[in-house]
Amino acid sequence: MIGPKTSTPKQSSKMHRRSRTGCFTCRLRRKKCDEGKPACKACKHLGLSCDYKRPMWWSNNEQRRQQKEMIKTIIKRTKLTEKTAQIGPMGADTPPELSYSLPTSDTYSDTLERTRAGSVDSQFSLEYDFSQAPGVENFNTFATPMHPQHHTPQYNSYSPYEVDIKTERQMYVNDIPTRRDSSISTFSTFQPPPPHATLPSFPADTWIHEDVYDTRRDSFIGEEGLDFDFFDFAHPNATQQAVIHVGECDRRLLDHFIDNVLRLIFPILDVNQHGSARSDVILPALESNKCYLHCCLSISALHLKATERLQGEQIDSDIMRHRYATISELCEALNRDTDHQQILEATLGMIFFQCSVGRPDDCLPDIPWHQHFLAATSLVQKLDLPRVSTSIPPSNASTSVGHPPFNMTLTSWIDILGATMLGRAPIFADTYREKNLSSSTSGLWELMGCDDRVMYLISEIACLEALKLEGMDDIQLCSHIHALANQIDQTEQREPLVSLYSNTGAIRPRQLSRNMTAVFRLAARIYLCSLVPGFDKTQTSITDLVSKLAETLDLYLPSGPEGFDRSLVWPLLIAGGVSTPTSRFRIVFDQRCERLGEHVEFGSFGRMVRLLREVWRQADGERGQNVRWRDVMQQQGWDFLLI
Repeated sequence: MIGPKTSTPKQSSKMHRRSRTGCFTCRLRRKKCDEGKPACKACKHLGLSCDYKRPMWWSNNEQRRQQKEMIKTIIKRTKLTEKTAQIGPMGADTPPELSYSLPTSDTYSDTLERTRAGSVDSQFSLEYDFSQAPGVENFNTFATPMHPQHHTPQYNSYSPYEVDIKTERQMYVNDIPTRRDSSISTFSTFQPPPPHATLPSFPADTWIHEDVYDTRRDSFIGEEGLDFDFFDFAHPNATQQAVIHVGECDRRLLDHFIDNVLRLIFPILDVNQHGSARSDVILPALESNKCYLHCCLSISALHLKATERLQGEQIDSDIMRHRYATISELCEALNRDTDHQQILEATLGMIFFQCSVGRPDDCLPDIPWHQHFLAATSLVQKLDLPRVSTSIPPSNASTSVGHPPFNMTLTSWIDILGATMLGRAPIFADTYREKNLSSSTSGLWELMGCDDRVMYLISEIACLEALKLEGMDDIQLCSHIHALANQIDQTEQREPLVSLYSNTGAIRPRQLSRNMTAVFRLAARIYLCSLVPGFDKTQTSITDLVSKLAETLDLYLPSGPEGFDRSLVWPLLIAGGVSTPTSRFRIVFDQRCERLGEHVEFGSFGRMVRLLREVWRQADGERGQNVRWRDVMQQQGWDFLLI
């Protein structure tokens, strides 16, 4: 008799098809992913960043290896947290450890998604479930608590810990609560130990003591302090509740502006001050400045038309209706000669917001941006902002007597880079020169990511170009070029560039600005060299500068929709305008455009791409190599502000 067949383990095993839709963290770890949203169970349990969008490190073997090592460190830290949490409960005298939390409001939009790993809400947040029994999951998986034996009576102060401060803002439209935004700011109490200070030894747990201290020290070193009171905003008494009155037909435009447009406007400021653009600049102005509100609604309609490809009379009517309402309000206010701060705010918004939305062929039948800017400069003079700006002490002063006026900082940004669009000297060039000599800050580092000194020198180069166009002698011109080159050399930083991400995956604002400044500095050198009589873009010195800029972009600044390419329009224009067909810059440029996806078509970045494509078409063809981007703009009738 033949007995029943017994299946071997090999026979009973089933073929497993490898998933291609799991998160990239699980794919890197070669673990099965349950594909949970917004984070899978494995990443959530281990405190890892769960990315379903292709991250930057995935396409580079070295970065992938570094990411794997960082994940191993985080998992080791998490396991150690669980082990120490099981040893004994936290005492009453133990300071609270709050977790890195993601915003709990579904309507909150963050310009930099998942810069920190997700975890449960803090016990101090409004949505915390107090009925849930405290367990390991309720504590921070990134910050390992000190061993219970370390809290001995001989210590008078607590061990280092972090605190998450949760800020909520309620917005009302026509007295109806429409949305609630939440943001988390993490503050650290870490203080370096005094010289020669020692901790008591614990022979039995030496390995725990050393590992806990080192990993916590690294995590604190990776974070940077933020100055939330840096700028002098036009709305110093802004409340936590914004009440914005709009008609029923405009509610959709207002919601679209807040949800989709607002995060595009000041990305660097948001990184530096965590939501300051929303809470200190835009929402208070929407609430109190009717002209500013019409400007934002017009911009919202323009962005809605471009991104959703809407056609028809209704959307065009919304754009023009609010555009003309903005201009009408401005004219009436100018005739009254009152409310200068509000008029300036709306005028700058009308100029600058256009740089964030719309396609290159979106044109409005009104006066160009630089004529609007003339009105803005007149208001700046009436408010005496240049004098206030120059009275700010040097950036290395130990005490501060004031803060840069935000509207003057935005004006400076438009003035300096806008002057290069027109071949003119900046209107407030004398102010920037005085501030450069006194090492005074304008706040450009915090607002747009470039060191103030480099921006001041770009202003000087624009002045020199204006003098060249007026017929300056070549010998005198070369003398000024040599002097400015030496001044640019003095702004070089001693430390080499490094990644802008900390050990916890958060963006370090100061490192981001250092990396962006390096790109702007290289672009300033190229801009200065282009003024040399007989300039030839095929010279080795020029091609090396362009290649160096491309390398800096590729290695130290993230790309894609969550990257910072849209804040680098001017350097990309300057370098791209003198690039050769075989240069590395064009390869890197095409790759970054591809990663941006449909966003490559919008705002100043889309206009810059169109301009460079036309420059390359002419320069690489039969017309020869000496094709300047400003000449192409004039030929095509384009009046772009590419900043």
